[in-house]
Amino acid sequence: MKFQPLKNVTIVSVEQAVSAPFASCRLADAGARVIKVERESGDFARDYDDSVNGESTYFAWVNRGKESIRINLKSEEGKKLFIKLVEKADIMIQNLKPGSMKKLGFGSESLRKKYPKLITCDISGYGEEGEYAEMKAYDNLVQAESGLIDVTGDDDMRAKVGISIADISTGMHAYSAILEALMHRDQTGVGVSIKLSMFDSMADWMMVPWFHQKYAGRTPQRKGVHHAEIAPYGPFKTADNRDVMIGIQNEREWKRFCNGVLNSAIEHSDERFMKNSERVKNVTLLNELIQNKVGKLSHERVIQLLKKHQIAFANLNTLEQFAEHPQLRLTEVEMNGEMIKMADRPARFTGFEIHFGKIPALGEHDEKIKKEFS
Repeated sequence: MKFQPLKNVTIVSVEQAVSAPFASCRLADAGARVIKVERESGDFARDYDDSVNGESTYFAWVNRGKESIRINLKSEEGKKLFIKLVEKADIMIQNLKPGSMKKLGFGSESLRKKYPKLITCDISGYGEEGEYAEMKAYDNLVQAESGLIDVTGDDDMRAKVGISIADISTGMHAYSAILEALMHRDQTGVGVSIKLSMFDSMADWMMVPWFHQKYAGRTPQRKGVHHAEIAPYGPFKTADNRDVMIGIQNEREWKRFCNGVLNSAIEHSDERFMKNSERVKNVTLLNELIQNKVGKLSHERVIQLLKKHQIAFANLNTLEQFAEHPQLRLTEVEMNGEMIKMADRPARFTGFEIHFGKIPALGEHDEKIKKEFS
């Protein structure tokens, strides 16, 4: 059956780009009413591209289930309407430039003084204090500042992550923090202020390489699609030119891999390779020896052997292959009167289902919301 755990929750979100829309989208999925406040020209993510039936990929992905209203927050009429929305809201989310909402008279501190039950979530690039507070913070820029690009790539060639990971990370942190705040308010009757930044979100996810740098004095080497600290863990090409990712996580797997898959082309007890730290030291030779064996076998035969001996593996798929993947669960969402496909929610619930709402056109709910809150 259809169930909406956040059915009675109303969210006003002054949002743009990805981070805040990602958080409010997940809340809308759970049944919250999300009123997306846009400037007259709209969320600029609407114009990133036109790949989804003429609409932006990013906008289509993170704006389902919302209502869109255009409000000029600098005008007196717009200010009055916005306050009426906040009066009825449980949560206010915003990711404008730090200080912008305060200058407009809608700083989270002042709003919470006036409405103690209100939960506010302010998302910024680098926080609201310090020398970086005023810096613009787009996804790739935060990837650069956080050191993520430094540990991504191959050898001397650095690379950014292929998706907007800083934005997505921040949206996930905001979503979980808002749920915690709702639980806190249910228990205390009082709302809270949430402040988080893209940089802090990435810093949390950068702790493994940071630990290496802080406590061992070294930066993990860039290894392309191979793992920097585990070996063997990367792609090997079969005789029919298919790439298979093979990952060994413990010494039991290593023994089975050597004996069963490699047919003792490498002895598991070889001192150069008998534990992970030694395999990492000798990874170039190790990978050459594995490639010599795998390269003589067909893709089908390699997969048979890996399955038989319970070795973790994956096909190194192209995006086209991923698009047709048998495990890809898709659902349909309405946009501009048509149905588009996208990935279903990762979380699947026993006993109830949650369905995605439609993606709003710019200002689609202007008159409806104005009439309701007039």
